[in-house]
Amino acid sequence: MTEYFDHLETRDPLQRESDLFSALPDFLTTACRKAEGLRGWLGDINTAAVKDRKALAELPVLRKPELMKMQADKPPFGGLADPDALRGNHVFMSPGPVWEPQGFGADPWQSARGLYAAGIRAGDIIHNAFSYHMTPGAFILDEGARALGCLVFPAGVGNTEAQVEAAAALKPTAFTGTPDYLKIVLDKADEMGLDLSSINRALVSGGALFPSMRDEYAARGVKVLQAYATADIGIISYESADADGNPLPGMILNENLIVEIVRPGTGDPVADGEVGEIVVTSLNPAYPLVRFGTGDMTALLEGQSDCGRTGMRIKGWMGRADQRTKVKGMFVDPKQIAAIVDRHNEVAKARLVVFRDGDQDAMTLHIVASSGAQPDTAAIASTLAEITKLKGKVIMASADSLPNDGKVICDERDYDS
Repeated sequence: MTEYFDHLETRDPLQRESDLFSALPDFLTTACRKAEGLRGWLGDINTAAVKDRKALAELPVLRKPELMKMQADKPPFGGLADPDALRGNHVFMSPGPVWEPQGFGADPWQSARGLYAAGIRAGDIIHNAFSYHMTPGAFILDEGARALGCLVFPAGVGNTEAQVEAAAALKPTAFTGTPDYLKIVLDKADEMGLDLSSINRALVSGGALFPSMRDEYAARGVKVLQAYATADIGIISYESADADGNPLPGMILNENLIVEIVRPGTGDPVADGEVGEIVVTSLNPAYPLVRFGTGDMTALLEGQSDCGRTGMRIKGWMGRADQRTKVKGMFVDPKQIAAIVDRHNEVAKARLVVFRDGDQDAMTLHIVASSGAQPDTAAIASTLAEITKLKGKVIMASADSLPNDGKVICDERDYDS
């Protein structure tokens, strides 16, 4: 799969850098004029002077807590969206809550490029098993796939038997969804005696694609690549493959984005190869996020991909700069665990442990009882599901069994196996 989506992917790296920073000053000028929230956040800056990485690094990093406060103070978008983008369009809500507007035109989240790199082409039928409910996840891939010329079946999540029956009848050639849900669909098809061998390509996101899982899919005739995306930005990076469809190292940064890797908690870029937080400036006129801190950790890879694309590469997702953790495609935030403790006075302390149960994400809330209290674990499990929108077990723990390390969420998943 060495074809390219467009000429931008094979530009000389110096030319790409020049193109991005030549466009940035005018972009900032227009964005600050149209988005009063951005103008207020950046302050009285000389937008014409922001023409290289050094100047960009002097601007503040906008992280989720600041974004949520801006949105709460001036709902729904904190003055960060171009009002023209809000006419006849979609608005989404992600956990937090965080509100996101859809951008202008076809493929507003730039997913077509990642789909193309995964071997998906015009005319393919895509079974899209991302959620169409409230969050933009499904729409990110849906819009890009249709812009690419694919036929999309909006399957959503859940109701697996019906999904399998629909896929067996429609015979999709590609799948988009979370890595573990593809296995659930294929296993259910085997159980029902239905043939889903038409699916031979997949682009997954919203969770870790473990090497063992990718190998299992390959053995079942499905070549799976992954993309790294956020609801705020869209596709930030994606995997590419060699001529035989085998994944190549790293993930290639998408076009029209300026990505920095900074030291967590600061805005200071780290040295190449050093692990840090992913900070993105998106040249998206509808929702101009400048130096947006994703909270995700990675490091830059040296050199260029053997596929011929010349964009910078990252190692992929390497954990969170904060403790927000993605479980089954949904973020769980320490504030949500705190809310559970606040609601249940009988709980003195809680720690959420995230792990793998077979091929699926799972989580257990370890709680320490307040003095003399007897917590109702069933009631707390119900609160856990209500607040996080995810099911998990609740177990009692002794006060000295939880490490004194400040962690509210502990991710015990092994990303190397």
